[in-house]
Amino acid sequence: MWGGRFERGPAAIMEEINASIDVDRRLWREDIEGSKAHAAMLAAAKIISDADARAIAKGLDAIAVEIDSGAFAFSKSHEDIHMNVEARLKELVGEPASRLHTARSRNDQVATDFRLYMRRSCDEIAASIRNLQRALVEKAAKHAATVMPGYTHLQIAQPITFGHHCLAYVEMLERDRGRFRDARKRMNECPLGAAALAGVPYPIDRERTAKALKFDRPTANSIDSVSARDFALETLAAAAIAASHLSRLAEEIVLWTSPHFGFAKLTDAFSTGSSIMPQKRNPDAAELCRAKVGRIAGAFHALIIVMKGLPLAYSKDMQEDKAATFAAIDDMALALAAMTGMIGDLVVNETAMREAAMRGYSTATDLADYLVRELGLAFRDAHHATGAIVALAEKKKKRLDQLTLADLRRIEPRIGADAFQRLTVDASVAARASYGGTAPANVAREVKRWQEKLK
Repeated sequence: MWGGRFERGPAAIMEEINASIDVDRRLWREDIEGSKAHAAMLAAAKIISDADARAIAKGLDAIAVEIDSGAFAFSKSHEDIHMNVEARLKELVGEPASRLHTARSRNDQVATDFRLYMRRSCDEIAASIRNLQRALVEKAAKHAATVMPGYTHLQIAQPITFGHHCLAYVEMLERDRGRFRDARKRMNECPLGAAALAGVPYPIDRERTAKALKFDRPTANSIDSVSARDFALETLAAAAIAASHLSRLAEEIVLWTSPHFGFAKLTDAFSTGSSIMPQKRNPDAAELCRAKVGRIAGAFHALIIVMKGLPLAYSKDMQEDKAATFAAIDDMALALAAMTGMIGDLVVNETAMREAAMRGYSTATDLADYLVRELGLAFRDAHHATGAIVALAEKKKKRLDQLTLADLRRIEPRIGADAFQRLTVDASVAARASYGGTAPANVAREVKRWQEKLK
């Protein structure tokens, strides 16, 4: 490739560290697609002949078939996917292959291939997120009125519905989906034609190339075209945030399926056993999803550290942009698929959830609200009185609804018997009918909205 400048070949260790084909070979589709668009543009601009462009396109199609079938022989001596394809093209079509690299560099070539790959990845991840959202909405529809304890600090706080809890993740995932769509929109500019860093002296048509590759427009600055990797960083940042949401859901599945909670069960399809303890049913799929955030966030940190001190334009450091990025995209896809499967597989123990919701004085806030609305107490005074009633119930080892009216009146003499109507978990969730609240009617309405939105 650069034999005219160098008298000897590289040392073996130099060839080993310099080669990237083991990583970037997965860009073969994008590389062939970009090369076909480039050759067609060169012919339209009269820079190469139509005959050469046809030969190049035919040869690239043949290479695509070889790679797709597993017949293509990748070689480290050709360093990367670009030179592997070009070398094989020369074997297939001869001289026209040598004209393909006119008016481009590997710098703009790889920047284009990488954007094409990341653009497709954003589309695929966004679709997978939508599948998970659908699974959660389906679960929410089934459990719109299923009462469970809501937690803060992992302490029982107030009764909520399981459907409402599922929809919380749907909201998070919608923001995740939006971040991938935003990243895709910003990266959808075509670097091809920027060449090494300065542009080219040929009368190329970058608008034509961009349109052929379904980019919105060409990149506007040739230096930025080849030196930017923020499109990959933005995608990895979106992936890290999304993975953190999956990790939170995975942690809850681990808790819910433990005997201490007993809120849910995973079938054999998403559980594993122990090599020594025959009774074990381990939520390994959830645990592995929980772990993926470390790898995905690590990929973001790895790439940002690679990029942080590089002068413009291209440096070989940037060859290290793909290994961690590809692994993170793979991990994201696998975690989303596994989580979608687990949500569909999850069997909810409604009785255990309801019984747990009745513990921990979860309706104490409802009693405080009663004192405010019915007796006219200031909320801080109502909070204080309710706290005293909770202390009394704790001393008597009773739930709030198991106290007598006389017990309640020891703290606040004006409390009426109607207060007990507010102390059931069903009354508590039904009362939370404000916009965004946990009331079953709200959940049912939100389920319909999301079902329509996610069609």
